[in-house]
Amino acid sequence: MVHFVGAGSGAPDLITVRGAKLLGEADVIIYAGSLVNPALLTYAKDGCAIHDSAKLTLEQVIDIIKAAEADGKLTVRLHTGDSSIYGAVREQFDALDALGIEYDVCPGVSAFCGAAAALKAEYTLPEVSQSVIITRAAGRTPVPERESIRAFAAHKATMVLFLSTSLAADVQRELTEGGYAPATPAAIVYKATWPDERIYRCTVGTLADTVKANGLTKTSLIVVGDFLGTDYERSKLYDPGFTTEYRRAER
Repeated sequence: MVHFVGAGSGAPDLITVRGAKLLGEADVIIYAGSLVNPALLTYAKDGCAIHDSAKLTLEQVIDIIKAAEADGKLTVRLHTGDSSIYGAVREQFDALDALGIEYDVCPGVSAFCGAAAALKAEYTLPEVSQSVIITRAAGRTPVPERESIRAFAAHKATMVLFLSTSLAADVQRELTEGGYAPATPAAIVYKATWPDERIYRCTVGTLADTVKANGLTKTSLIVVGDFLGTDYERSKLYDPGFTTEYRRAER
């Protein structure tokens, strides 16, 4: 059996209870060493075989799983954040399906949630933004033109960019040419929820300079939108003048 486990956004105690339990039961752990906090490996039991997938190909990962299955061992495939976002898991699922190997998925706390927590921010503010666009800049791996940052920027919704800090100048240009005003609030969150977390608040117009001035290249999220500003409408859910299923509006 293989359990795909979301490691969470960084802090070892932000893994789910289920995820920690599965790590403690695993005979084999294959973890994304370039991204996962190694402190999470302290959940592993004595004698557990641990492999860093940053040094492996997909085929090598599958070979390790096949060998574990042949020996009747339990494998945990530990991915950063939540594996459903830039986790490269679909190709692993398909390979295991072809081999008839059972697997399941344990969700994790995505870095975009960790970044919001670090910023003490709400991505979806009434009359500001009710949508969150999660995307990345086109680099060595292309992005469909219909999903370019410029195309998404036209919505002026909340935007969270993974894997894009090293391309900050391109991101800034795409954001502004797509529709965000240069004064739109933005922030770069480095290693959200890790002990060395850092937050750099800026605007769309100063994004590239902020990244360069602080030597940021990776392990950072860029967040953009007026949700970082000060203007928004109060939620109707707790408005005394608004009737809900559970209470009548005050007169």
